[in-house]
Amino acid sequence: MKNSKVTIHHIAKELNIDSSTVSRALSDNSRVKQETKDIVNAKAIELGYQRNLLASNLRSKKTNTIGVIVPRISRYFFSSAIAGIEETAYDEGYSVIICQSLDYFEREKKIVQSLSANRVDGILMSISMETKDDESLQFLKKTDTPHVLFDRHLNIPGYSSVVIDDFQGGFDATEHLILQGCKNIAHFSGPQGLEIYKNRFLGYEAALKKHNIPLKNELIISSKLMEADGIENAKKLLSLNVPIDGIFSSNDTAAISALQYLKEKGIKIPQEIAIVGFSNEPISSVIDPSLTTIDQPGFEMGKIAMNLLLSRIKNKNEPKEAETIVLKTALLKRNSSKRIG
Repeated sequence: MKNSKVTIHHIAKELNIDSSTVSRALSDNSRVKQETKDIVNAKAIELGYQRNLLASNLRSKKTNTIGVIVPRISRYFFSSAIAGIEETAYDEGYSVIICQSLDYFEREKKIVQSLSANRVDGILMSISMETKDDESLQFLKKTDTPHVLFDRHLNIPGYSSVVIDDFQGGFDATEHLILQGCKNIAHFSGPQGLEIYKNRFLGYEAALKKHNIPLKNELIISSKLMEADGIENAKKLLSLNVPIDGIFSSNDTAAISALQYLKEKGIKIPQEIAIVGFSNEPISSVIDPSLTTIDQPGFEMGKIAMNLLLSRIKNKNEPKEAETIVLKTALLKRNSSKRIG
């Protein structure tokens, strides 16, 4: 008998019991004695029976799958958040489908529609750099698909999210540079339409204001913060008539490529230009000099976001107010910025 063709009727025939009893036993129905369940399950394993999950899911209207949409899996922060999501999902009996928007809104929109069409029980999403409104999220509301945003989110009421304190992270990074003696601090920003980059900029601005350092618009450079952007940003800074002595980058990727470019140009880090990144990518601790950065609790964020989504799924029919959970960051001081002490 081929394993793929074993049905409950084969099990019933082998045990000389009704097919309905086998079905209930395999579904752990309370109407069936535990002794019978054990016998049925043992025979099912012996015969190589596999449940038709598709049919079962259609009956229960649940797929026990969660869709996760991130900009890029290659970023350490997102891979660590996914690890937290998967660990929590697995413990609760859910599988995870991971998709990348690659920071394109149209791709993100198609992924949302595809996951919803495949009846995932819920969606966790960190929005793309191009996402400027809640069109995709409105689609999820219309299809009654529970969803939670994490890290990158929208400043639009009505959506639950798990985020970090980007403002405080930006403030701590900038104040650290100021306390190291920096006075002309450049800021590599992501698109200001995204809340995380807007808040990191506001933290930068607040630190300058606290220490009576004027904000200079020419020192603020916005980009997608890719590796190539870090190099181009560094070139722009060197072309200015301002003696740059510090850089706060909104991510480690741009910070590291800028650091490497400046070193190639003979600029001493941190003696001439001190640099602070954001996100604590693994490479940031092993490059020379090691990169001072803001640590984001990615794994913890993934677990918390998954638990929040599960509460939405389990209480789907109960009205729930939107909830925002804010996690703390930590400044990791390394050699790229240490001038004093």
